[in-house]
Amino acid sequence: MDRKLNEYRSLASIEIPTKGWIHATRTALGMSLRQLGGRLGVKPQTVHDLEAAEASGGITLRTLREAGAAMSLKLVYGFVPQTQSLEELIENRARELAKEIVLRTSHSMKLEDQENARERIEQATRERAQEILREMPRYLWD
Repeated sequence: MDRKLNEYRSLASIEIPTKGWIHATRTALGMSLRQLGGRLGVKPQTVHDLEAAEASGGITLRTLREAGAAMSLKLVYGFVPQTQSLEELIENRARELAKEIVLRTSHSMKLEDQENARERIEQATRERAQEILREMPRYLWD
């Protein structure tokens, strides 16, 4: 999956046109609302409404796909991880969860006057994170 998502990484910096892709592409092609409407089998006002829906984020993938096809374009969409990879995303979450678990235990021990040293807590966190990564428990994302 990381390989597939990595193909989109270079596209992450592309900004969506203010008025949306349909409007930007239609005008770049020199196509009027009436002309695109004719290709879609709808009225020019409907095309205007589609462009407004896209600009506001309320358009469906199906509608984007159809509008693109009417302009001889193919809709392509995907996700780009905010981290380097899905693996890194999982590792980061495992570390967060391990730290929560270890600190909870450490707090209980502190209350019983059996506080662990910082180094021991860090080691326990690393070990717990590795265990979580091996097991990939269902509660990882809770």
